[in-house]
Amino acid sequence: MTESQPPGDPTGGILGDASGAPAGSPAGGVPDDPAGGPDAAYDAVVLAGGAARRLGGADKPGVRVGGRALLDRVLAACADARTTVVVAGPRPTARPVLWAREDPPGGGPLAALDAGLRHTTAGRVVLLSADLPFLDRRTVQGLLASLGGSPADGVLLTDSDGRDQPLVAAYRTASLRRGLAALTGRHGALSGLPLRRLTGALDLTRIPDPVASFDCDTWDDIAAARARIREHGHVLDEWISAVKDELGIDLDVDTGVLLDLARDAAHGVARPAAPLTTFLVGYAAARAGGDRAAVAEAARKAAELARRWADEDTQNATDPQNPAADPQNPADPRPDAG
Repeated sequence: MTESQPPGDPTGGILGDASGAPAGSPAGGVPDDPAGGPDAAYDAVVLAGGAARRLGGADKPGVRVGGRALLDRVLAACADARTTVVVAGPRPTARPVLWAREDPPGGGPLAALDAGLRHTTAGRVVLLSADLPFLDRRTVQGLLASLGGSPADGVLLTDSDGRDQPLVAAYRTASLRRGLAALTGRHGALSGLPLRRLTGALDLTRIPDPVASFDCDTWDDIAAARARIREHGHVLDEWISAVKDELGIDLDVDTGVLLDLARDAAHGVARPAAPLTTFLVGYAAARAGGDRAAVAEAARKAAELARRWADEDTQNATDPQNPAADPQNPADPRPDAG
């Protein structure tokens, strides 16, 4: 992608309607995929071995956007893949992956795809480039669900100019293998062949999504991505995602609940109570199992305590001579209480 402006919000795409069904799928869900349905296991192949000439040969997968390497951002989006293969030289990553290399190195995307597919076994594969700063798990799941609801060989995103982005896509693994085998038989090798030689022969469904398909080819693209995630509507989610990656936490945190709790603690108790309370909620949730429900329950208890604390201050201000006064408290010492 060459445009240097931050992408706008998608006008279409795979996020679906209020029912949660992906765009283009029938109401009430999608038909079963021959590979096992929209919830079946899938593999992911991430191509991360390009030369990044338009970045001056920089290590593009390692460039940080929002405090996280581009490659790690993509890996987070496909974290529930059964097997994730990164085609590139090995490097430290936020989560474990399998490494593969095309032969010879630098042989191009078709050779890299072939090398990655050799390590996959699922009936569907998500094919991604390593430079997608706005890709998330919801996008990946939407691609898979859309593929499950159609007879197509694959589902790919299109960018803001309507161009196909075959490296932000979900494919039937068998279709890719057949196509690669046919090209190898015709040309003798895959090195140097453009990806469109494969995708041009496939039956593909296209979904417009200018945000998730935004890739970073230039330093202007990097700057645009860094600016966008710091906008008011995005910065908190980006920060929470970065913290979870840094700490190795895979937890769907309800940030709204925690923010409400922090506000109640700050206003009802004291400002320093906000970070300390949210820390203690996290600790309690971890001891209780560490899932979303545990966080919600710990936050609920702490928020109720903060409200009781604030209510006592209000009562004190109303009747400073009788700080325990509470008409709902059976221990209220007033003669007319109870």
